[in-house]
Amino acid sequence: MSRDEARGRGGRGGDARRDARGRQRGEARVEGRAARTTAAPAQRARAGDPARGAAYDTLRAVAGSDAYANLVLPPLLRERRVGGRDAAFATELAYGTLRLQGRYDAVLAQAASRPLDQIDPPVLDVLRLGAHQLLGMRVAAHAAVSETVGLARERVGAGAAQFVNAVLRRVSERSLDEWSTRIGDAADPRGDDPVARLAAVESHPAWVVRAMRESLVGSGRSADELASLLAADNAAPRVTLVARPGLVSPEELAEQTGARPAGLASTALVMAGGDPGDVPAVRDGLAGVQDEGSQLVTLAFVAAPVEGKDERWLDLCAGPGGKAALLGALAAQRGARLVANEVQPHRTRLVEQALRAVPPAAVEAVRTGDGRQVGEQEPGAYDRVLLDAPCTGLGALRRRPESRWRRTPADLATLSGLQRELLASAIAAVRPGGVVAYVTCSPHLAETQLVVLDAVRAAARAGTSVEVVDATPVMGQVAPSWEPVAGRTDVQLWPHVHGTDAMHLTLLRRV
Repeated sequence: MSRDEARGRGGRGGDARRDARGRQRGEARVEGRAARTTAAPAQRARAGDPARGAAYDTLRAVAGSDAYANLVLPPLLRERRVGGRDAAFATELAYGTLRLQGRYDAVLAQAASRPLDQIDPPVLDVLRLGAHQLLGMRVAAHAAVSETVGLARERVGAGAAQFVNAVLRRVSERSLDEWSTRIGDAADPRGDDPVARLAAVESHPAWVVRAMRESLVGSGRSADELASLLAADNAAPRVTLVARPGLVSPEELAEQTGARPAGLASTALVMAGGDPGDVPAVRDGLAGVQDEGSQLVTLAFVAAPVEGKDERWLDLCAGPGGKAALLGALAAQRGARLVANEVQPHRTRLVEQALRAVPPAAVEAVRTGDGRQVGEQEPGAYDRVLLDAPCTGLGALRRRPESRWRRTPADLATLSGLQRELLASAIAAVRPGGVVAYVTCSPHLAETQLVVLDAVRAAARAGTSVEVVDATPVMGQVAPSWEPVAGRTDVQLWPHVHGTDAMHLTLLRRV
């Protein structure tokens, strides 16, 4: 008997025998006792289990206080001593539900036969968790329903539990493919709005779907890849480690973890399972958790040729420190020194922690400051400048499941203005002959190509000549199996093609 089959037994009997409105008795509420029913004790649904409870509390924190799931769930699991398979179950349940919230809301709107804004938010979160178990996880239908009803009874009351039971039973009557057809047809009844259909079925806001299509075409790829890209955004990402050069070899890290090479970056390994925090090299700062795309753009930045000396490097927006740690390790091997700048003090401390294992001689400074002012304060002071610019994060929707529901097109105006200011500062801070890498974790054209174009033009108006360096041979050098796109001098990585976050890289040289 499976884990969830065992938990699902006896989960239905109590619901049908409550009063006509499914409410708890007043006396039980007053005295704080469990609600009484006419069902036999063995037939009463149990309360939700710890893994489902942790997933539910994570969804409530995300909805109620704009928290981030990746910051809420791990401490909850540690606090409640949920580990092993249960922790993995809770993680997939919480993150998967958040990623696919749009799809499940479309399903629930039909199964509940009422507008979702008429369902209390806590009840709606319970329903979303149940829908993900039924349509997105390998959980037996009866176990998914009965366990979610138990969670509802524990957290939102007996009456709500009866409603949850009825709705989830209707959800369970159809397969994911059948529901996808139904919600797609509801979103696109005339069959002439593929964006609306994809938004519903692949659980992305419509504006993001349009932006991704434009980004694919603008990067030299086919719009026909859009569905594959959105589906890749909905898949749980691999846990990828970085073996920081000179600190630990990929072979040593593989021996500690059983991880295998990721496929593109020589420094990247993929874990098959387990907690990376338990890996000695990660605990000691010799290795870290870092997406392969993040590693690739950092390696390409360091491999880009500069004219003249190559001694002083700047990470302009260094927090939380993943790229800075890789840069520091590479700087130690090259005899260079790294300055890591971060505007937020708490993120500066994260950078310091990330750099703890890097030889001190390779780290000139870790400091707190506004990156927009560095170019004016230190003109021409650096041989290399990495700008990992603040962005919408649309390239990392796999890892930040709530981001797609929080970002709006209005964010682009604020962020693109900041990106232009930071890139102008980076160009001013690099010496003639030096290289600037403009990096974003977003493929949106307004945050990538348009920012670079405007920055180069603005520099020319200010009397500074900047040229775009072809990044494709450099990326080919650090990732021999990577295939460039004809006619492009920048690099755009994609989750559906490369298995990485959708990182963007443009290389610039000050002439």
